[in-house]
Amino acid sequence: MAEQQTTAALSNQLELFLRGFKDKDDNYKYFDRINHMMASNSTSLIADYIDLDVANPEIAKLITYRPDETLEAFNEAVVSILREIHFDYAEEIKEKIKVRIGNYTVQKGLRDINAEVIDKLIGVSGMVVRSSEVKPLAKKIGYRCLNCDAINEAQLKGLSLRKPTKCINCSEKELEMDPENSIFTDFQLVRLQELPEDLPAGQLPHYVEVTVMDDLVDRCRPGDRVLLTGIVRIEHEQIAPQAKTNLFRLRMEGNNIEYLGGLAGTKDTRTLERMAISGEDEKQIFAIAGKPDAYDKLIASFAPHIYGHEIIKEAILLLIVGSVTKKLDDGSTRRGDINIFLVGDPGTAKSEMLKYAAKIAPRGLYTSGRGTTAAGLTAAVIRDKSGIMMLEAGAVVLGDQGLVCIDEFDKIKPEDRSSLHEVMEQQTCSVAKGGIVATLNARTSILSAANPMYGKYDVFKNITENVNLPIPLLTRFDLIYVIRDTPEREKDSRIAGHILEIHRDVEHAAQPAIEMDLFRKYLAYAKQIEPKLTIEVINALRDYYMKMRNVDSEGMITVTPRQLEGLIRLATARARLLLQDNVKIEDAERAIYLVQRMLETAGVDVNTGKVDLGVLHGKPHSEISKLKLFMEVFNGISGQDKNDVEEKNFINELVKTGKFSEDEARTYIKKAMQNGQIYERRSGFYAKA
Repeated sequence: MAEQQTTAALSNQLELFLRGFKDKDDNYKYFDRINHMMASNSTSLIADYIDLDVANPEIAKLITYRPDETLEAFNEAVVSILREIHFDYAEEIKEKIKVRIGNYTVQKGLRDINAEVIDKLIGVSGMVVRSSEVKPLAKKIGYRCLNCDAINEAQLKGLSLRKPTKCINCSEKELEMDPENSIFTDFQLVRLQELPEDLPAGQLPHYVEVTVMDDLVDRCRPGDRVLLTGIVRIEHEQIAPQAKTNLFRLRMEGNNIEYLGGLAGTKDTRTLERMAISGEDEKQIFAIAGKPDAYDKLIASFAPHIYGHEIIKEAILLLIVGSVTKKLDDGSTRRGDINIFLVGDPGTAKSEMLKYAAKIAPRGLYTSGRGTTAAGLTAAVIRDKSGIMMLEAGAVVLGDQGLVCIDEFDKIKPEDRSSLHEVMEQQTCSVAKGGIVATLNARTSILSAANPMYGKYDVFKNITENVNLPIPLLTRFDLIYVIRDTPEREKDSRIAGHILEIHRDVEHAAQPAIEMDLFRKYLAYAKQIEPKLTIEVINALRDYYMKMRNVDSEGMITVTPRQLEGLIRLATARARLLLQDNVKIEDAERAIYLVQRMLETAGVDVNTGKVDLGVLHGKPHSEISKLKLFMEVFNGISGQDKNDVEEKNFINELVKTGKFSEDEARTYIKKAMQNGQIYERRSGFYAKA
């Protein structure tokens, strides 16, 4: 280590660096920035660590090992240059000026923050999981003596101030605080947690509390992924109020916050990707997309260890890539994220597909039903031990612009599940609790799986009777797939062969067509493309929609505008997946095919055998019209005087209408009794309830 330099000498060297450093376009990079500080009313200057390392490696070393002195000298250097340019502004903000270190290369994981790095400057990447409200923190407090009016000052040391015990002038003990001679700054507590992808298996995520001040306050919200540069501090651990312990805890003092992906990016330009896609990767990505069998290859690369289910794998790939979110001029948005719901027999590899999707998506979270609460899904307001109310983000907020997989969807408590209604259509998540009213972004795709109510899917019941889910929630899914486990000799032997082969030869069995790392990069790259709709695609989707609205036009509506939007999303996502600039007619046809497949399994009315989306919205139309007819016949026989209706007579009348067979009539009488519409007054005679 170089000999201890005085702060003044250090400040002079840093001043030379700030004045003389030129970037590759031959501009005076930092001098220009300081020149613009008054115009932009800013009090901080971001210095690039790499520039400093090139210009003066000695000082770059000092910044890591003795950050307090070096940053203090840096601040003085900026004040001294600013005094020459804007003297008045420099005098006004000289107490507030902060130099922030950007592009800092000494990075550590959250697990490596230990006693060795106390009082050193380090960079850590993590996810913001909670942030407190903003409070004023006193940097310096002036105490006025009540006897002689002298001002006594107390400076901030760490997070605590020592009040002077007596006046320096006249030794009077009565002192009162004087806000005019005190300096306050904004202060906020933020908790940073390890990124899910950095977490070693079976470990609890580590977190660190960070204090941020001045213009760093409110720079990051829960759910943001940030790179934080800061100094590690220690503070006394208070176990009991009066107990004196030698235990301390670590805390970080934030110096700079950068968003992962974009360096020193603003809120608008930040990208949420941690994956750097190099030029070489880009070439490979375009090579894959250029081949004629690209689409099949991509589907084959998704979860190759699961046999079959091509349609579902394709749907999940489209969900990961998603469609373009449209922003309208009036401020409203059209959702671009696709939601998919899988319901099916146990042992059909639903959870495996969800796990794989969460692993391969650029930003994926997996959660399972039983232990999930509304606060854990959306956001919670908690009271910190210091009494500050804090907002803590849940799964869908942390998965913003990514994918949240919810397994065992039917096992979540109904009151907790209802919090997803807003997330799935409006893509925000609102909290109003404990004085905090906030709307957080939750632009996430939801992929969920559930088991049928009776263990296996009952083919003779409609989907709403098979799944114990509220209908408004079902309509928010673009695709609902029923996975049935039916014995078929040939298929079963292939599945058995596939499973046994994996167990026999783990190394070579189930190799993906595209290597996993490249596949992830491909999907991340595809998310940046914005395909446009062409006229022929619009016409094809319109024709299909009109045809669906008109099925068996006996007052029967099968689709809602939600399904039309779903079709557009699916077609756009397919164009995105193939890296096209325009949505082509084949994309629209494929989207229609996917929806048709859904209707064939989930949207068929079991009573008539016809496709009827009324099934997904509660009762199919055939049943509604039959019930109506049933009650009309009943009321016709009982007449004005509400006479008892004889069973034999009633069944004959129902059969006469031509809509009921004798067995059906008996079933409907049973149903009506269960629903409490009619009751048996005496054997074989019914009256209206």
